[in-house]
Amino acid sequence: MTNPRDTARTTRSPRPFGRTLCAMVTPFTGAGALDLDGARRLATHLVDMGCDGLVLNGTTGESPTTTDTEKAELITAVREAVGDRAALVAGVGTADTRHTVELALAAEKAGADGVLVVSPYYSRPPQDALEAHFLEVADASGLPVMLYDIPGRTGTRIEPETLVRLAAHPRIVAVKDCSYDFLGTQKVLARTELAYYAGCDEHILALYAVGAAGCVSTVANVAPAEIAAILDAFDAGDTARAAELQLRATPLIEAVMAAGLPGTVTSKALLTALGLPSGPVRAPLRPAGREAADGLRAVYEELVAG
Repeated sequence: MTNPRDTARTTRSPRPFGRTLCAMVTPFTGAGALDLDGARRLATHLVDMGCDGLVLNGTTGESPTTTDTEKAELITAVREAVGDRAALVAGVGTADTRHTVELALAAEKAGADGVLVVSPYYSRPPQDALEAHFLEVADASGLPVMLYDIPGRTGTRIEPETLVRLAAHPRIVAVKDCSYDFLGTQKVLARTELAYYAGCDEHILALYAVGAAGCVSTVANVAPAEIAAILDAFDAGDTARAAELQLRATPLIEAVMAAGLPGTVTSKALLTALGLPSGPVRAPLRPAGREAADGLRAVYEELVAG
């Protein structure tokens, strides 16, 4: 079996960071401190249940509210827990190129296999400045880079032509796609060797069917086996079964990702209900109310019962 950590550090691979990646929440204690023991237990559970990659310190991991020290400590702790059983991709994107470079170097030192770099938010740089930002980060460390295209949060799209140019850099190897531009995504897939990962759970099968490497799933925090099963069925050639499993997961995907609360909030509420490490969210996020938490649990139970 190929070691995903080795694959992530070598030449271009169709799956440089694995196939079924979870955008893992960051567990906190009841008092709001970083819960490293909980992170180890949750990471181990996710890998045991089918995830061959974990994205740490991403949006779902509440990266805007964790310190640089906490980010590095989380990577180190999860690496200790899962060893080489899963690739670790560390979110390092900020609104500041210099700070992003610092986080990339720290992630490399802490044991990450790659970095996830989002477009600088709020400042909304034009495409030439955006391209320069990504190139500077890619040049700064020896880690392969997954670009994160999520204009709904950043205010800036990584345009297809920019992605095509960035693909020429030897360490820019993947894209987490939350662009909601399926045509643009296919154009880049057709013209580059970039490994695409569906960042929107409702697009997992659709993007996989046109050549994506896999997914970076928030819903995998609570249903890792069910998310992996969609891709397993497609890989086995049973496309009808893969479609059935994607559709069966749709109510949970909607409840976690599109029910009016951030995916971090809904994931943590459901993880708590399932007795798995999560803890509270940090302000400005607020926990899910009882009604929302009960609704999430009901949708989850229906999925796993089916």
